[in-house]
Amino acid sequence: MLDLIILSLHFFVCFLISVAIWRGPKDVDLCSSSTGTVEMEPDGLTLIGKEDDVKKSRRVTAKVNGREVVVFYHEGKFHAMDSRCYHEGGPLCLGEIEDINGQACIVCPWHKYKITLETGEGLYEGVNPLEPSPTPQWQSKGVKQRIHKVTIDNGNVYVSPPDLSVSFDSDYFADKYKNSGDLAMEN
Repeated sequence: MLDLIILSLHFFVCFLISVAIWRGPKDVDLCSSSTGTVEMEPDGLTLIGKEDDVKKSRRVTAKVNGREVVVFYHEGKFHAMDSRCYHEGGPLCLGEIEDINGQACIVCPWHKYKITLETGEGLYEGVNPLEPSPTPQWQSKGVKQRIHKVTIDNGNVYVSPPDLSVSFDSDYFADKYKNSGDLAMEN
């Protein structure tokens, strides 16, 4: 009987912990280490953090005009894009970076969509059925993910606000999560 009481208490405590985690603070950036307060500069640029801090963490998420943006430091270059995948809003800050045909690509952790860091182009592996022996080759879906310009000045990393006169597929999820404070990983 004592074993049953202890087991019941154990499950109850585990349940409480899982509820606390699930309902925890939504404004915590789970994708990177903190780089301090994000500030808007007079020229419209958003200060993301110190260059050395971003290099160490390899990726940082921040809000740029209320929009979630992830800044990657990969192979000596800074890249910034909407943090939510254009396909279903997956958190790109949790994705792995792979080299595909000489292009650095982030792989969405939810559905494995591949997006180039440089251009935001979606890639897929397809075959031409008209070839005698078709072999899969990487092809472009077109630019799907909004990228943002990164500027380095006096050891600081800045991101330019997006040019919303041109639309991208990722805009839907950027708007959906805009100002929500939810840099979450839910699916």
